[in-house]
Amino acid sequence: RPSRPSTPLFPQAVHAAILRHRFLIVRAKELRCGPEQSRRFYREHAGRFFYQRLVEFMASGPMWAYILAHENAVPRWRSLMGPTKVFRARHSDPDSIRGAYGLTDTRNTTHGSDSPASASREIAFFFPEFDEQRWYEQDEPWLRRGQVFYSPEEHVHRVLRAHEAEVT
Repeated sequence: RPSRPSTPLFPQAVHAAILRHRFLIVRAKELRCGPEQSRRFYREHAGRFFYQRLVEFMASGPMWAYILAHENAVPRWRSLMGPTKVFRARHSDPDSIRGAYGLTDTRNTTHGSDSPASASREIAFFFPEFDEQRWYEQDEPWLRRGQVFYSPEEHVHRVLRAHEAEVT
């Protein structure tokens, strides 16, 4: 009898797209944001007509948060997500994540930072324990050299340092 996947279809599909497009997954975690945390995350949109719908959708269930790495990661991720408006995504970019899986403009499957500065703020929001500066100094150079492996158990890429390469 086939086993039921532990992760729902959409998160699995998004994760597969991330790997297929050769992003490195620096950190990943499943979490749930309550209404207050969702309001804080989207506070820059407070007062706009879609704000409450964004907050409600974010607070409606579990989600995955990622820190992704790639050359020009912000524009590459935004391109992979596709247009914010799902109708447009379905017609102009049907193979994008939003084109394939988005429901409405505020329930469009994914979020992506619009700049490196926003990415840093959002990383700190979802991963307060993550030291971005330390990562750039210690791990990022190894990733650039391709000394990395994907850990399916952890859902992230890990740095393979020289002393670890001899052991494995």
